[in-house]
Amino acid sequence: MDALDGNALAGQLVEIFGVEMTTAVATCGACGAAGPVAGFVVYQGVPGTVARCRSCGSILMVIATIRRVNCVDLTGLADLEPM
Repeated sequence: MDALDGNALAGQLVEIFGVEMTTAVATCGACGAAGPVAGFVVYQGVPGTVARCRSCGSILMVIATIRRVNCVDLTGLADLEPM
């Protein structure tokens, strides 16, 4: 599975949050690294999309679509601030 950057999440995040989120500043709950969502390391495939911290590799975000409903887990984030 090839790694992508956080820009691969753009469409899904607009659908979920209703605004452009790739420029939002995210803080990793594991190591405290902060940077734009566009800087995430993203893996897409079955069963969903996983975004990892570029600094420590911790899982920051998981998005899975189940029966046309987006299920979002943001527990790896300490903070998410839209710009």
